[in-house]
Order: sequence, then structure tokens, then C-alpha cells
Amino acid sequence: MNVFYEESGSFKVGAVVSKNDASLQVDTQHGKRAKIKLANVFLEFSSPLATFLDDAQALAAELDLDFLWEVAGSDEFDYDALAREYWGDKPTAAQLAATLIRLAGAPMYFYKKGKGRFKAAPEDALKAALAGIEKKKREQAQVDAWAEELKAHRLPDEIRAQLMQLLWRPDKNTLEYKALDAACRALSTSPLKLLRDAGGLPSVPDYLMAGFRLEHFPNGTGFGKYAPAEAHPELPLAEVAAFSIDDAATTEIDDALSVTELANGNRRVGIHIAAPTLGVPVGSDIEKLVYRRLSTVYFPGDKITMLPDDVVQMFTLDEGKPCPSVSLYAEVTPEFEIVGFENRIENVTIAANLRHHTLEPLFNEATIANDPGVDYPFKRELLWLHDFAIAREKARGKYDPTRPQGTDFNFAIEDGRVIISERKRGSPIDKLVSEMMILANCEWGRQLGEAGIPALYRAQSMGKVRMTTRPEPHVGLGVPQYAWATSPLRRAADFINQRQLTALIRGDKPEFAQGDATLFALMRDFDTTYSAYLGFQDRMEFFWCLRWFSQEGVSEVTATYIKEDLVRLDALPVRTRIPGLPELARGDRVRLQVIRIDELLLEIEFRCVGQIGHVELEGNGEEEEG
Repeated sequence: MNVFYEESGSFKVGAVVSKNDASLQVDTQHGKRAKIKLANVFLEFSSPLATFLDDAQALAAELDLDFLWEVAGSDEFDYDALAREYWGDKPTAAQLAATLIRLAGAPMYFYKKGKGRFKAAPEDALKAALAGIEKKKREQAQVDAWAEELKAHRLPDEIRAQLMQLLWRPDKNTLEYKALDAACRALSTSPLKLLRDAGGLPSVPDYLMAGFRLEHFPNGTGFGKYAPAEAHPELPLAEVAAFSIDDAATTEIDDALSVTELANGNRRVGIHIAAPTLGVPVGSDIEKLVYRRLSTVYFPGDKITMLPDDVVQMFTLDEGKPCPSVSLYAEVTPEFEIVGFENRIENVTIAANLRHHTLEPLFNEATIANDPGVDYPFKRELLWLHDFAIAREKARGKYDPTRPQGTDFNFAIEDGRVIISERKRGSPIDKLVSEMMILANCEWGRQLGEAGIPALYRAQSMGKVRMTTRPEPHVGLGVPQYAWATSPLRRAADFINQRQLTALIRGDKPEFAQGDATLFALMRDFDTTYSAYLGFQDRMEFFWCLRWFSQEGVSEVTATYIKEDLVRLDALPVRTRIPGLPELARGDRVRLQVIRIDELLLEIEFRCVGQIGHVELEGNGEEEEG
């Protein structure tokens, strides 16, 4: 005797070897001995075991599901009853098995209600299920058609319209993604390479920018609707003529300086910081923008500002007008000792916006050491401030005129071409501005800490920089505390600290108290976002460095060895690893040959072709923050 039974959702057959009340021992059609439950057996039959299941499945395939569904009616039924109605009063074992196989294999038509029992699906449900099947067939046909186009390196319009979304934040349930995935698997390649080969990525900067915007500005870089900033209250006018020092592209001018000679022979240094918080109320639309964007994003050729243009224009320290400012005044003796500080909230007249490219040829190490007699705006003040800056650097324990200075690189994009210019780090302009900002950030951080008002500080110990809401030493800068407060137009941390500082100066209740969970959340979000923005800037600069090689036709460069297999290119702000370097000492210079560049994948490969000299490298560990 043979049996037809169900096991693990599949129909099987076997020859009975032994039987008891609840189970059977059978030999399956594949020759294996199995124990099955008697309750799972549907039929006993005597026809040949080897062909029974194939015959039943062939018969099942011929059964018309629509006809079976119409015959079944609306009540529950046993499969054998439907088989008798379909095949006649005495269906064969194979016909009974075929009916059961067909019913069980059509869950849209028939709902399983028990062993061998079914119920026909309601008409509406059946129509919906069949429509769904047809839709899936059409969608799969579309996926297959798009995949074939992609495999032939042709880009369907529907996929082109979602290109960046597919590359950066794909929805794996869309037909476009499924087609791209199928084509990539067929060609054993990545989506990025396939879409490049299909002509979908003509601009690498646009591709990189799209990914950044999808991640950090999913609703676009516009500001939307917001209530405008309020006109700042009437403020006393400072009796100073202040000047700012920035590069030519700076529009968010946060800081300016002034020097006033006092009757007692001392000088009063004014550090004047733009005060957007005076016109941006707590809880306002613009404050929400600040806390959402957290920082201006900089990258070669453009930027995404933290504040809307109209707010920037209202508070930037433009020359020729009085500007609302939070000022720190330091009284300094002829020996450059600071004998007192004073805070003021005031209007400051900006006499000039000095720019690096026009000031540096006149105010530099050579002209300071050997004055050529050429006059320029604020020459007297700048020369004195430079001496004061050196004194401040000495006070921090960071003055070392013999220390090698590194190089800063500036990027400009003109008509799709990159211009990379070098600028020696630690120039008199850099030293002057950075020391005044360090002085302000350190002093204001001290005042906030002593008043018990929390702020956002940068702290450094054991070589690691972190953010905290309490004053802690910044070892790299050599200061007991360091609160970012001098760039409130472009960093949320400085904006927040200015809020706290103005409350201190006015004697008001600060927006954030000690232990405020919102302040901690803002600190965390700012730190994460600021790092991400800097990472994007680095990626964009690295791309333009790669573009520079092909643009300038450069096939060989020199580099300086740092450690292990890491080198730093001499002509570009690029660090890269070179496998197979010879034994080198830190500071050794080598010549590298360009082997391969892939701008889209941000990859460059070099080969070392020889050693050419040695240089002394600048020290590490000092974080010059502004």
C-alpha cells in the first residue's frame, strides 16, 4: 500500500512499511525511510509509487481554477467532495490528489480551513488579488526592460530622474532600484560605475553635492518662510574706528578690531563681535534655523550659510556703518600686560573691511622687519597689534620663531577650472587675528564659568579635542578654557555662547541654565554636524585636487614622508598612503608618479620613483581655532 501525504507544506508519496495507531513508517519515492503522522495522510493508493506524484501534478495543472472557484460555492467544502463534482462520482486516487494539489496551490482562490477543507475566496477579494498579480507582472516587465537598457549602458529617463536618490538614499522597493540592482548583478559592477558608464554622471561635484544635500538638507538649502529679524534696540555708539581682516570671499564678517591710546599711556584693544542675537529672539523662526543648520558649510567655489542673507546683511560688520556688536575691551600697558577687561553691548563704526590679498603685500614679515616706509590703512594699529599678538603667544607658552610653519591652501573655481593657491601659515595677519580671537574666547569663557553660566567650550587633553559645557583646559592652545564666541554669524556654538554672554553682561537670566538638557542636545548635534560639514569640505577639496592633476597635465609630484606608508604632497593639501615605500625618516622627501586617478570614486594611486631630500616638519597637537 502507498500513501499520499503532506509534510512541511509539501505533498509527498511513500510506500508503507509499518503502521500503528498514530504514525506510519514509509519508504519515500527517493528511497529514504521516514516516519509520518497518520493525521497527515490524505490517500491510500496502489498505483505505481514512482509516477503517482508526477501524474497528479500534471492533472492538477490542467484544472481550470476559475471553473473550480465557480463550482465551489460560498460554503466550506472538502476537497474530495469538489473532486467528485468535477471528475464524477468515483474519481481516481490521482484525480483526488490533483484536486487537492490545485486547491492548496491557489491561496488567492481558496482559503485553507483545515485538513483537506477549503472555502472559496469572496469575489471582491479574488478580483483584487488577481489585479495585484497582473500589476506585479507589469512591474516586473518594466524592471526587466529598464535592466536591459542599463546593461546596454543606456539610461532610461525614469531612472535618470531619480539618479541621485538611487545612488545616495535608495528605496529598495522602487522599480527603478530593482532594475538598477538587477543590471548591476548581471554585469557584476556597482551602481555608481554602471551609471557613470551609462552617461548619467557628467559632473562629479554635482554628484557629491547631491549626496550631501540629501543627507543634511533633504528639503533643500533654501530657508523657506520665516519671520524677519527684529531691529536691534538703540545702542550707545563706541568711540572707536574699527577694522576687520578677512579674505576676499568673506561675506559673514563676524569680528573687527580697534586700538585706542589712553591718557595714562596704555592702549585699549577692542575686539568687536557681530551681535545677531540682539535681533533674533529666543524661540523665533531664525533661532530655529540656527539650531537646525548649526553652521555655515564651506566648500570650493560656494557655501551654504547658516543664516539667511537678509539676517547676515543686517548684522555683518560692513564698513561705513555702525554695527551692533558685543565688544571685549582689554587695557594693555606698554609692556603688553593686560590690566583690565570690560564688556560692552554697543554700536561700532566699521571704518574698513581689510582684505588679505591687498593687506598682505604691505603687512608681512619682511615689511615688519624692514619698514619700507609705505603707508597703508591702520598701519600703526596693525604693527602694534602684531607685537601684542606675539606677547599673547608667549603668554600661552606657544611662541617658537624657529618652528617650521606649514602651508594653507585656498581654492577658487573659475569656469570649471580650479585654482589652488598656497599661503604660508602663521603670517603676521594670521597671528594677529588668531591671537585676538583666542584672547576673547578665553576671557569670555572665564567670565561665563565664574558666573556659573554654562556655555559651549572646546577642551583638549591627551591630544583629543572635545566639547563640554563647563570650562576645562585646552592644552593645545595653552589656555585654561576656550569658548567659541567670535563667529556667531556662521556657527551655532558661538551664537549660543553670545546669548549666554549678553545675559551675563546685562544681568539677565540666561537662556540655558546648568544641566539644561536642550543645551547638551545642541552641543551634541553641533559637534556631529560641524564634523560632517568639515568632512564634506575635505571631500570636495580632495576632488578638486584630483581634477588639478588632469587640468594641469601633472604626472609627477613631490611629497614629504610622515610615518609608516603615509606621505603629504608638497603642492596640494593631500595626504595619501603609498605601498612599498623604501625605508624613510620623518621629513624625507620623495618623488611620486601618478599611476591612476578616478575622480568619481575619489581615488588616486601613486608609485614612488625616488628620494630627493629632507625637510623639518612642523609640530603637531596645536589646534589654532578662531
